[in-house]
Amino acid sequence: MSGPGAGFEYPPQEVSWLKRDVLLFANSIGCTADELHFLYELHPDFAVFPTYPIILPFKRTTQEVIDFYASQGASAPIPGVPKFDSRRVVDGQRLITFLKPLPPTSAGRTFELRAKVIGVYDKGKAGSVVETEQTIVDKATGDVYCRMVGSAFFVGQGNWGGPKGPATENFPPPKDKKPDTVVSHQLTPESALLYRLNGDYNPLHATPEPGQKMGFGGAIMHGLSSWNFAAHGILKAMGGSDPRNIKEFQCRFASPVKPAEKLVTEIWRTGTYKDGWEEIRFQTKVEGGKVCLSNGRALMKVVAGGGSKL
Repeated sequence: MSGPGAGFEYPPQEVSWLKRDVLLFANSIGCTADELHFLYELHPDFAVFPTYPIILPFKRTTQEVIDFYASQGASAPIPGVPKFDSRRVVDGQRLITFLKPLPPTSAGRTFELRAKVIGVYDKGKAGSVVETEQTIVDKATGDVYCRMVGSAFFVGQGNWGGPKGPATENFPPPKDKKPDTVVSHQLTPESALLYRLNGDYNPLHATPEPGQKMGFGGAIMHGLSSWNFAAHGILKAMGGSDPRNIKEFQCRFASPVKPAEKLVTEIWRTGTYKDGWEEIRFQTKVEGGKVCLSNGRALMKVVAGGGSKL
């Protein structure tokens, strides 16, 4: 890593969650009654939906609603780069690698979010990208539960003389091949209002004014809510809803999604394996419209027949 801000480590932050948080998350990303192991705390196989850690950098330890802008502004400044305005930020892309399953509650233990900057990139008039790596770690044992790499795009905040950044690796759908599976999820006008209760209280997803100022025409869905809807659909269709059947998940946020639209995810098996995990490619579209999640890739153990197997 090189360039302004690269390698900068944020102070570790404690994160915590209750079984109730895990249940809310599963409900908010579309888990259904045939997946009670994600939705009912007394199920013998009760488990945290594997992508839940992606919300912990927003939630941290609080059980209360927070001021999103104040919380973002309170983060440590990155040396050598401008201070960006968190009122004009959207997700670029996210990758999560699952190393150990989270326990259903953090009670009785201390978990930390440890984060460092991979790079800060100047994209000119369009804006700037901050790429970070985050891990969830048991403070007492040092065990790492997951690794997350994400990029935040600060709209219209470029031209400060920073590096343009490296080209990102692409994972397009296979050419001239129909999807092996297609899953869909119908959003409602309330979908973002429910998802935000997980801890991501960005007003962009609740009230029209911020989105109007950013050129979106009003409130939009959390990029990570669409990301999680896709993760759920893929795990259910290809992995039998078994959290042990997914090792890695990633995609790029290609275009905004409005509440009440329908998400359609096309999924391809590649037959390519990495350490016993098959590479899956996917893309998610708004029905009748644009691709909203591109560069989709997961590493999975595919279960024949689809649907929940637990």
